[in-house]
Amino acid sequence: MASSPKELNEELVRSLSDDGPVVMVNLVKLRSASLDGNGSGWDAYVRYSRQFMPLLKACGGAILWSGNAEGLAYGELNRPGWDYIVLVRYPSRAVFLSTVTSPEYQQANADRENGVEDHVIIAANETFSKFPPR
Repeated sequence: MASSPKELNEELVRSLSDDGPVVMVNLVKLRSASLDGNGSGWDAYVRYSRQFMPLLKACGGAILWSGNAEGLAYGELNRPGWDYIVLVRYPSRAVFLSTVTSPEYQQANADRENGVEDHVIIAANETFSKFPPR
């Protein structure tokens, strides 16, 4: 079953300046079990990632960093935590939108939605980067 990201704030992304790369900060809370009954939330997220990586490479994007969240070192301690964090760099906001609204992404997104309980993506413009602009 193919599906588009339900929470995509396309209007906001289109309203932002699009004069260079964007880093999308992904905060992921995984389900204990995948909604489709095929393993854990992590298993579903890995299936999503395997489908997504060729799309990301094809659009000129890259994973800058990913890791398991260990806990809140600063902030409201009663807040629910995140399980996984991924920093994804796209050449532009338009490329991000084109990628996540493509039919190929819709196929992969079904596994993402089966695996994640909550997922936010924060668009961040680069004020400093060790990576050269594309």
